[in-house]
Amino acid sequence: MLSFMAASGLLGWMNIRGISVRFQVPDELYAGMETLASVTVENSKRLLPSFLVSITVAGHSTPFIMVDRRGTHQGSLLLSFDRRGRHAISAALISSPFPVNFFVRFRTVPVAESFTVFPTPRPSGTFFGSGKPDAGQLGESTQKGYEGELAKISDYTGGESLRQIHWRLSAKHEVFKVKELTATTDRPVVLELDRVPGRTLEERLSSCCYLVNRMVKGGRPVGLKLGDRVIPPSTSRPHRLKLLAELALYGKD
Repeated sequence: MLSFMAASGLLGWMNIRGISVRFQVPDELYAGMETLASVTVENSKRLLPSFLVSITVAGHSTPFIMVDRRGTHQGSLLLSFDRRGRHAISAALISSPFPVNFFVRFRTVPVAESFTVFPTPRPSGTFFGSGKPDAGQLGESTQKGYEGELAKISDYTGGESLRQIHWRLSAKHEVFKVKELTATTDRPVVLELDRVPGRTLEERLSSCCYLVNRMVKGGRPVGLKLGDRVIPPSTSRPHRLKLLAELALYGKD
């Protein structure tokens, strides 16, 4: 029995040796919202594969049935973070019940990953009331678009998005009917955090995060005013992520 336990202990120890872990999250993370993170496992052993390996990061685990010798395998984790700001994960836990499931052996390896979690985007219904586009509100144009008001109903031509189909009217006709929407104007706007609706700072940050996403994805140049600091408007994705990062880190210094 002692010999069997010694042999299984040696095999279990060798099973989790020579394994490295890489952990990567997407560049767009929001507080309180689940996202898929990538976990890559590499077995550097020259002769032996590893079996029944589980990788745990930030309290969440993903299994790998077998990692080939000198092989690389990829899995994913469903993660969520409850607060905005900078986050860092420095280590991952490798565990395995191999070979006989009497004991589960553990080993910690470094991963060194840091990232920014953006505020939770929440719409504010009071922001898009009456007012001028200069005040930070969406204006409408007579051109076709995807974010504006309903302009008219027309027949489906094959080039429209499925989200534009008016299903109720289509059910009453022999052809699909689509909604034609007006496009939002492209006049630049600078969002001032102190003037965005919200009772608390966190509510204003969430509203501002929602507005940045909605306007930039709709093709409108958006900037940001945080106290005395002003970031000029633009429409690129890197610019949008920069604005979201500024909101995520606001007041954290």
